[in-house]
Amino acid sequence: QVQLKESGGGLVQAGGSLRLSCAASGSISSIDRMGWYRQAPGKQRKFIASVTRGGDTLYDYSVKGRFTVSRDNAKNTVYLQMNSLKPEDTAVYFCNDVATTWNSGSWGQGTQVTVSS
Repeated sequence: QVQLKESGGGLVQAGGSLRLSCAASGSISSIDRMGWYRQAPGKQRKFIASVTRGGDTLYDYSVKGRFTVSRDNAKNTVYLQMNSLKPEDTAVYFCNDVATTWNSGSWGQGTQVTVSS
């Protein structure tokens, strides 16, 4: 099981952009679908985007058209480009293998994104 480390979060004004990275300790080339999730204060963690080995993507309606997920298997890294950020995007962002989200030990520490109005 690879370890995942998210980075790239920060404080940004509404309308701004951030690029998150998710670096894996090992190869992700065999992982079919990598996902991004977020957890807002007082709420459950929820799925927002995923990308397959072949580059097929899937988005939650709340971020579709604003966020772009991608992966670089050679660098064992998954990215989330976030544009047109809104205050409601404020959350801790996590990445994970979609197939292992049931395993609490598979989650990293996440990276905090705060969007000010």
